[in-house]
Amino acid sequence: MSEFEVVAELRSETGTGPSRRFRTAGKIPAVLYGAEKEATPLLVDANEIRKQLENEAFFSHILTVRADGRETQAVLKAMQRDPATAGVTHLDFLRVSSTQEIQMNVPLHFINEDSCPGMRAGGVANHLMVDLVVSCLPKALPEFIDVDMQAMELGTAMHLSEIKLPEGVRLSTAIEDAAHDHPVVTVQEPQKLDLGEEPEEEAAAGELEGEAVEGEDGVETPAPAEGEESGGTEES
Repeated sequence: MSEFEVVAELRSETGTGPSRRFRTAGKIPAVLYGAEKEATPLLVDANEIRKQLENEAFFSHILTVRADGRETQAVLKAMQRDPATAGVTHLDFLRVSSTQEIQMNVPLHFINEDSCPGMRAGGVANHLMVDLVVSCLPKALPEFIDVDMQAMELGTAMHLSEIKLPEGVRLSTAIEDAAHDHPVVTVQEPQKLDLGEEPEEEAAAGELEGEAVEGEDGVETPAPAEGEESGGTEES
Protein backbone atom coordinates (compact mmCIF):
# COMPACT_ATOMS: atom_id res chain seq x y z
CA MET A 1 0.00 0.00 0.00
CA SER A 2 1.09 3.56 -0.65
CA GLU A 3 2.14 5.82 2.21
CA PHE A 4 0.69 9.32 2.47
CA GLU A 5 1.69 12.09 4.82
CA VAL A 6 -0.19 15.36 5.18
CA VAL A 7 1.84 18.18 6.72
CA ALA A 8 -0.45 20.74 8.33
CA GLU A 9 -0.33 23.71 10.65
CA LEU A 10 -2.80 24.75 13.32
CA ARG A 11 -5.39 27.33 12.29
CA SER A 12 -6.33 29.94 14.86
CA GLU A 13 -8.90 31.81 12.76
CA THR A 14 -12.14 30.37 11.41
CA GLY A 15 -14.96 31.76 9.35
CA THR A 16 -15.55 32.83 5.76
CA GLY A 17 -13.29 35.90 5.76
CA PRO A 18 -10.14 34.24 7.16
CA SER A 19 -10.70 31.15 5.01
CA ARG A 20 -10.79 33.30 1.90
CA ARG A 21 -7.51 34.95 2.86
CA PHE A 22 -5.90 31.58 3.53
CA ARG A 23 -6.90 30.26 0.12
CA THR A 24 -5.55 33.40 -1.55
CA ALA A 25 -2.24 32.73 0.21
CA GLY A 26 -2.09 29.18 -1.14
CA LYS A 27 -3.43 27.42 1.95
CA ILE A 28 -6.53 25.23 2.22
CA PRO A 29 -8.58 25.24 5.45
CA ALA A 30 -9.12 21.78 6.92
CA VAL A 31 -10.39 20.14 10.09
CA LEU A 32 -9.29 17.01 11.97
CA TYR A 33 -12.08 15.42 14.01
CA GLY A 34 -13.38 12.16 15.44
CA ALA A 35 -12.17 9.52 17.94
CA GLU A 36 -14.09 11.31 20.70
CA LYS A 37 -11.70 14.28 20.61
CA GLU A 38 -12.28 17.94 19.90
CA ALA A 39 -12.09 19.09 16.28
CA THR A 40 -8.78 20.73 15.35
CA PRO A 41 -8.79 23.46 12.65
CA LEU A 42 -5.84 23.07 10.28
CA LEU A 43 -4.21 24.59 7.21
CA VAL A 44 -2.57 22.53 4.47
CA ASP A 45 -0.51 23.60 1.48
CA ALA A 46 -2.68 23.80 -1.64
CA ASN A 47 0.05 22.65 -4.05
CA GLU A 48 0.98 19.63 -1.92
CA ILE A 49 -2.64 18.55 -1.55
CA ARG A 50 -3.21 18.97 -5.27
CA LYS A 51 -0.38 16.51 -5.95
CA GLN A 52 -1.72 14.05 -3.37
CA LEU A 53 -5.20 14.13 -4.88
CA GLU A 54 -3.82 12.98 -8.24
CA ASN A 55 -3.27 9.56 -6.64
CA GLU A 56 -6.48 7.54 -6.44
CA ALA A 57 -5.26 5.74 -3.31
CA PHE A 58 -5.22 9.00 -1.35
CA PHE A 59 -9.03 8.82 -1.09
CA SER A 60 -9.11 5.33 0.45
CA HIS A 61 -5.98 5.11 2.55
CA ILE A 62 -4.95 5.65 6.15
CA LEU A 63 -3.11 8.99 6.13
CA THR A 64 -0.57 10.35 8.57
CA VAL A 65 -1.49 13.94 9.48
CA ARG A 66 1.42 15.88 11.02
CA ALA A 67 0.48 19.03 12.94
CA ASP A 68 1.93 20.79 15.96
CA GLY A 69 4.62 18.14 16.36
CA ARG A 70 2.12 15.29 16.54
CA GLU A 71 1.19 12.46 14.18
CA THR A 72 -2.41 11.35 13.79
CA GLN A 73 -3.80 8.49 11.72
CA ALA A 74 -6.78 9.67 9.70
CA VAL A 75 -8.72 9.26 6.48
CA LEU A 76 -9.99 11.89 4.05
CA LYS A 77 -13.70 11.87 4.83
CA ALA A 78 -14.96 14.85 2.83
CA MET A 79 -13.73 17.44 0.36
CA GLN A 80 -15.34 20.64 -0.88
CA ARG A 81 -14.63 22.26 -4.25
CA ASP A 82 -15.39 25.64 -5.75
CA PRO A 83 -18.28 25.09 -8.22
CA ALA A 84 -16.77 27.53 -10.73
CA THR A 85 -13.08 26.61 -10.66
CA ALA A 86 -13.25 23.07 -9.20
CA GLY A 87 -10.45 24.09 -6.84
CA VAL A 88 -10.38 22.47 -3.39
CA THR A 89 -11.76 24.83 -0.74
CA HIS A 90 -11.94 22.63 2.38
CA LEU A 91 -10.89 19.19 3.64
CA ASP A 92 -12.27 17.00 6.42
CA PHE A 93 -9.92 14.45 8.01
CA LEU A 94 -11.41 11.80 10.31
CA ARG A 95 -9.23 10.35 13.06
CA VAL A 96 -9.19 6.55 13.11
CA SER A 97 -8.76 4.03 15.89
CA SER A 98 -7.22 0.61 15.35
CA THR A 99 -10.12 -0.97 17.24
CA GLN A 100 -13.04 0.86 15.60
CA GLU A 101 -14.48 0.13 12.17
CA ILE A 102 -14.60 2.91 9.61
CA GLN A 103 -16.92 3.34 6.64
CA MET A 104 -15.28 4.37 3.37
CA ASN A 105 -15.88 4.56 -0.39
CA VAL A 106 -13.39 2.28 -2.10
CA PRO A 107 -12.87 2.51 -5.90
CA LEU A 108 -13.48 -0.47 -8.17
CA HIS A 109 -10.92 -1.76 -10.67
CA PHE A 110 -12.42 -3.76 -13.55
CA ILE A 111 -9.95 -6.45 -14.65
CA ASN A 112 -9.97 -8.91 -17.59
CA GLU A 113 -12.57 -6.77 -19.29
CA ASP A 114 -11.18 -6.92 -22.82
CA SER A 115 -10.59 -10.67 -22.68
CA CYS A 116 -14.00 -11.79 -21.39
CA PRO A 117 -16.23 -13.77 -23.83
CA GLY A 118 -18.88 -11.05 -23.98
CA MET A 119 -16.42 -8.38 -25.09
CA ARG A 120 -14.75 -10.69 -27.62
CA ALA A 121 -18.22 -11.27 -29.08
CA GLY A 122 -18.58 -7.53 -29.73
CA GLY A 123 -20.30 -6.53 -26.52
CA VAL A 124 -20.02 -3.25 -24.65
CA ALA A 125 -19.23 -3.03 -20.93
CA ASN A 126 -21.39 -0.74 -18.81
CA HIS A 127 -19.86 0.17 -15.43
CA LEU A 128 -22.90 0.87 -13.27
CA MET A 129 -20.82 1.49 -10.14
CA VAL A 130 -17.36 3.02 -9.74
CA ASP A 131 -16.91 2.41 -6.01
CA LEU A 132 -18.37 0.55 -3.04
CA VAL A 133 -19.13 1.73 0.48
CA VAL A 134 -17.46 -0.74 2.83
CA SER A 135 -16.91 -1.14 6.56
CA CYS A 136 -13.74 -2.52 8.11
CA LEU A 137 -11.01 -1.92 10.64
CA PRO A 138 -8.40 0.63 9.49
CA LYS A 139 -5.73 -2.03 8.99
CA ALA A 140 -8.00 -3.92 6.54
CA LEU A 141 -8.96 -0.90 4.42
CA PRO A 142 -8.14 -1.71 0.75
CA GLU A 143 -6.96 0.91 -1.74
CA PHE A 144 -9.28 -0.62 -4.37
CA ILE A 145 -11.43 -3.67 -5.01
CA ASP A 146 -10.97 -5.83 -8.11
CA VAL A 147 -14.00 -6.78 -10.21
CA ASP A 148 -12.94 -9.79 -12.29
CA MET A 149 -14.91 -9.89 -15.55
CA GLN A 150 -13.06 -12.91 -16.98
CA ALA A 151 -16.14 -15.17 -17.20
CA MET A 152 -18.75 -12.63 -18.30
CA GLU A 153 -20.75 -13.61 -21.38
CA LEU A 154 -22.68 -11.34 -23.72
CA GLY A 155 -25.97 -10.26 -22.13
CA THR A 156 -24.92 -10.94 -18.53
CA ALA A 157 -24.49 -8.84 -15.40
CA MET A 158 -22.33 -9.10 -12.29
CA HIS A 159 -24.07 -8.22 -9.03
CA LEU A 160 -22.89 -7.03 -5.62
CA SER A 161 -23.11 -10.53 -4.18
CA GLU A 162 -20.62 -11.77 -6.77
CA ILE A 163 -17.87 -9.25 -5.89
CA LYS A 164 -15.05 -10.87 -3.92
CA LEU A 165 -14.17 -8.58 -1.02
CA PRO A 166 -10.81 -8.65 0.77
CA GLU A 167 -10.62 -10.42 4.11
CA GLY A 168 -12.05 -8.33 6.93
CA VAL A 169 -14.04 -6.09 4.58
CA ARG A 170 -17.83 -6.10 4.22
CA LEU A 171 -20.41 -4.01 2.43
CA SER A 172 -21.79 -1.27 4.65
CA THR A 173 -25.32 -2.11 3.50
CA ALA A 174 -26.29 -5.76 3.74
CA ILE A 175 -27.79 -7.50 0.71
CA GLU A 176 -31.09 -8.58 2.26
CA ASP A 177 -32.75 -9.88 -0.90
CA ALA A 178 -32.51 -9.88 -4.68
CA ALA A 179 -33.92 -6.37 -4.85
CA HIS A 180 -30.85 -5.08 -3.00
CA ASP A 181 -28.38 -7.15 -5.02
CA HIS A 182 -27.72 -4.38 -7.54
CA PRO A 183 -25.75 -4.95 -10.77
CA VAL A 184 -22.21 -3.58 -10.77
CA VAL A 185 -21.29 -4.13 -14.43
CA THR A 186 -23.04 -5.52 -17.51
CA VAL A 187 -21.88 -6.68 -20.94
CA GLN A 188 -24.52 -5.95 -23.57
CA GLU A 189 -24.84 -5.83 -27.33
CA PRO A 190 -24.09 -2.35 -28.71
CA GLN A 191 -27.18 -0.31 -29.46
CA LYS A 192 -27.93 0.01 -33.15
CA LEU A 193 -29.13 3.27 -34.63
CA ASP A 194 -32.75 2.88 -35.76
CA LEU A 195 -33.16 4.97 -38.88
CA GLY A 196 -36.89 4.22 -39.00
CA GLU A 197 -39.10 4.14 -42.09
CA GLU A 198 -38.70 6.37 -45.11
CA PRO A 199 -40.32 9.76 -44.45
CA GLU A 200 -43.74 10.10 -46.05
CA GLU A 201 -42.74 13.20 -48.03
CA GLU A 202 -39.78 11.41 -49.62
CA ALA A 203 -41.94 8.37 -50.39
CA ALA A 204 -44.59 10.55 -52.04
CA ALA A 205 -41.97 12.32 -54.14
CA GLY A 206 -40.66 8.96 -55.35
CA GLU A 207 -44.13 7.87 -56.47
CA LEU A 208 -44.54 10.99 -58.62
CA GLU A 209 -41.24 10.49 -60.43
CA GLY A 210 -41.82 9.61 -64.06
CA GLU A 211 -45.62 10.16 -63.83
CA ALA A 212 -47.68 12.89 -65.50
CA VAL A 213 -47.74 16.24 -63.74
CA GLU A 214 -50.46 18.86 -64.02
CA GLY A 215 -49.53 22.13 -65.70
CA GLU A 216 -50.76 25.58 -64.81
CA ASP A 217 -53.57 25.40 -67.41
CA GLY A 218 -54.97 22.22 -65.89
CA VAL A 219 -53.69 19.99 -68.76
CA GLU A 220 -51.60 17.08 -67.75
CA THR A 221 -48.20 16.94 -69.43
CA PRO A 222 -45.71 14.12 -69.10
CA ALA A 223 -42.91 14.65 -66.61
CA PRO A 224 -39.60 15.30 -68.35
CA ALA A 225 -37.51 12.24 -68.91
CA GLU A 226 -34.18 12.01 -67.15
CA GLY A 227 -31.66 14.24 -68.90
CA GLU A 228 -34.28 16.37 -70.74
CA GLU A 229 -34.95 20.02 -70.01
CA SER A 230 -38.41 21.17 -68.99
CA GLY A 231 -40.17 24.32 -70.11
CA GLY A 232 -41.76 25.74 -73.28
CA THR A 233 -40.45 25.66 -76.87
CA GLU A 234 -38.45 28.68 -78.02
CA GLU A 235 -40.17 30.78 -80.65
CA SER A 236 -38.47 31.08 -84.03
